[in-house]
Amino acid sequence: MAQVAPKAVVLLSGGLDSTVTAAIAQRAGFCIYCVTISYGQRHAVEVERAQAVARALGATEHVVVAVNLRAFGGSALTDDVEVPKDRTPDERVGSIPVTYVPARNTVFLSLAVAYAETLDAQTIYFGANVLDYSGYPDCRPEFIHAFEAVARLGTKMGVQGRPIEVRAPLLMLAKSEIVQCGQELQVPFELTHSCYDPGGDGIACGRCDSCRIRREGFRRAGVVDPIPYAILYQGPDNG
Repeated sequence: MAQVAPKAVVLLSGGLDSTVTAAIAQRAGFCIYCVTISYGQRHAVEVERAQAVARALGATEHVVVAVNLRAFGGSALTDDVEVPKDRTPDERVGSIPVTYVPARNTVFLSLAVAYAETLDAQTIYFGANVLDYSGYPDCRPEFIHAFEAVARLGTKMGVQGRPIEVRAPLLMLAKSEIVQCGQELQVPFELTHSCYDPGGDGIACGRCDSCRIRREGFRRAGVVDPIPYAILYQGPDNG
C-alpha cells in the first residue's frame, strides 16, 4: 500500500519568502494546504499572486480568508500612512517600522492553526525571516516558540497529545540565501510579489524597504529578478 504523504498548512502571502517556504515544505514530503489572508493590505495584488503560486506549486488546497485589519489601521500597510521609500540599511535598523501591522502574525498563525485542526495536520510552515527585516517582533524565534505553546494549550489536538509544530525554515537566512534556495527548488519567482506600495497596475515600486531588500538579495545571489519595477532607485548601495 502506498504511503500517504503528511499534510502541512503553509501561510502563503504570494511573496518571495512564503513561496520558497512552500517549496521547502513540498521538498520535505508534505502535501501542502495553503492559506492566504486578505487583511485589507495596501498591496492586495499579493493575494492574486498567492493564488497563482499555489496553482504553480500544485497545492492540494488553497484557501483565501478575509480579515479586515484595515478596520484597526495602525500600519502603513492598512492605513493612510506613507510607506517609507529609499531607505538605506542603516535607516532600517533600530526601530519597529511603520509597515509593521499590529499582531498580524499572531492573527495569521491563529487562522493557520484553525485550518490545521480541520485537516488533522500537525505542521505549519511560516515564512518569517529576522535577518533582513528590522524590528518586527512577530518574526522572532521567541515569538514562534511562544505561539507553539499557545497552540498546544489551546487546541483539541494539543491537549490530546498531538501538538502543532510551527516551522520557519527561512528564519535565520539572508535574503540572498533565500533566493539561492528558491533557485535550487525552481520556485516561480516571476509569480511572486514583495512590494509594499505597488502602482494600480500591480507593478512593484522599486523603492520601498521590501523592494530594495529583495533586489539586493537577488543581486547578491547572482540571480536575475524576473519581476518588473516602476523605478530602479539609484542611491547608496543596499549594503
